[in-house]
Amino acid sequence: MPDPTTTTPRTRSFRLGVAGPVGTGKSSLIALLCRGLSSELQLGVITNDIYTDEDAQFLRSAGVLDVERIRAVETGACPHTAIRDDVTPNLLAVEDLEHDFAPLDVVLVESGGDNLTATFSPALVDAQIFVLDVAGGGDVARKGGPGIGRADLLVVNKTDLAPYVGVDVARMVADAGEARDGRPVLALSRHDPASVEALLGWVREMATRVSAGDHTPVDPGPMAPHSHLLADGTVISHVHTHESEPDAASHRH
Repeated sequence: MPDPTTTTPRTRSFRLGVAGPVGTGKSSLIALLCRGLSSELQLGVITNDIYTDEDAQFLRSAGVLDVERIRAVETGACPHTAIRDDVTPNLLAVEDLEHDFAPLDVVLVESGGDNLTATFSPALVDAQIFVLDVAGGGDVARKGGPGIGRADLLVVNKTDLAPYVGVDVARMVADAGEARDGRPVLALSRHDPASVEALLGWVREMATRVSAGDHTPVDPGPMAPHSHLLADGTVISHVHTHESEPDAASHRH
């Protein structure tokens, strides 16, 4: 029998991605999770920005976790690149955090603000939340996209702002539910304790399922074909395909 005093600590955490367009409240949502769960779970955070560590600074200044548990990745490229096309910088950051603070229960990985096509590779995260907000327009949910349609949880955020921007939250949530074929949708306001507790409960349940081996990461779907304009005027077009197995990602350029 192994000596429990010499057993290598568990280092693999539940890795939860948080994606969504710019300004939808991803950092604030992560702050809610850290405040609500840090007394019962060991947490870490990886943020993504293109050229800064501003999201990490926001979370550190908010005092939601020990500052050393919040680390930043500066992608230097389109935000989806580092969470889907080449996850290496994020994966190394997650593994370093897990090693330094083992055992961690959950590592939250925040995408840089992107558009409706942003999704995480299952090679990086075990599950993912996609965040919309009512200020982005009540019709956004029914426009669809891989994150809206197939992320593990869709959050319709900042519902307290709905009266000021003319959005019918119930209609937006219903549209989201239809776009997601019954997958969970959560209407959230940080000022509404019931909705905050529903979010915390979902994360607790998912953490338990992942720890028990009762959850298989699902790839929400490939990015839509898109192009990048280089400085010299050259246009590079991309089509990305990813197999269902996390380690079997392929890319066509």
